Amino acid sequence: MFQIIITILFCILATIFDVRKGIVPNWLTYSLLFFGLISNVVLAWFSSNVKFILSSIISISITYTITYLMWQLNIWGGGDVKLFTGIASVIPFGFNIGFLNIFPQLSIYPFSFSVVINSVLVSFPFLLVFVLYLVVKNNAFKKNSDLLFNVFNLASVKILIESTLNRLIYVKDIKEGAIVNKYYFNNDYICELIMEIDGNLKIYRSDDEDYRFYFKSQSAGGITAKEMYLLKILSDQGFISDQISVKISFPFTPSILLGLMIAIFYGDIIMLFTKNVFLVI
Repeated sequence: MFQIIITILFCILATIFDVRKGIVPNWLTYSLLFFGLISNVVLAWFSSNVKFILSSIISISITYTITYLMWQLNIWGGGDVKLFTGIASVIPFGFNIGFLNIFPQLSIYPFSFSVVINSVLVSFPFLLVFVLYLVVKNNAFKKNSDLLFNVFNLASVKILIESTLNRLIYVKDIKEGAIVNKYYFNNDYICELIMEIDGNLKIYRSDDEDYRFYFKSQSAGGITAKEMYLLKILSDQGFISDQISVKISFPFTPSILLGLMIAIFYGDIIMLFTKNVFLVI
């Protein structure tokens, strides 16, 4: 129970940071990872059962590999990957909480997978509310009145999302983790500087007749601290403009927190649905 409580507290802190500052600090996720390894070493020592630390290491390896691939596919940010990995280190396998008198659904895969699955499933309502909030806040239909009458048209939905989930900001105000949209340019020097850092920004050849290149964030992890300072320097020296387009990121940690709570007290959502189907049959 001590491990569970600490994990929940860390996830609450991560949610607060993500919602308020748009980033999950490395010190927080690494601290959770360290706590998970140490606590399972202690459990293995006192119980004379090496399965605790072995399960933790295996869970970390599998969870990090899968969530890292999802990060590469722009599903979520790097901070979310580290948070999932931290959870995997503390609670590597499913458990029963007898005194709560619930029906825990234990799966054959690591406990962290149940957290991942639950988080993805519960994120859809959060995402819908988030998008609707931005639509209302930005008066999207007022700026694009035709969209109101073609809201079920795929092209209209695409325009609505792009106009709602992107915004221009001053480069001087850009922060680490920002997801940069396409920025077109011709200067080879900019290419050299960005490729030298080898961070999240990636250079692409442009099809636009007026520009040879463009750069943009290659994943949902957003720009690194070095890239943030580089963009500010390039803007100050006039190599790029003073404004840049970035995506408005959706904070995923509230979904992770809720997914964790559901996994602890009710289990895997999918397995709960399966249980209900069997009960009906």
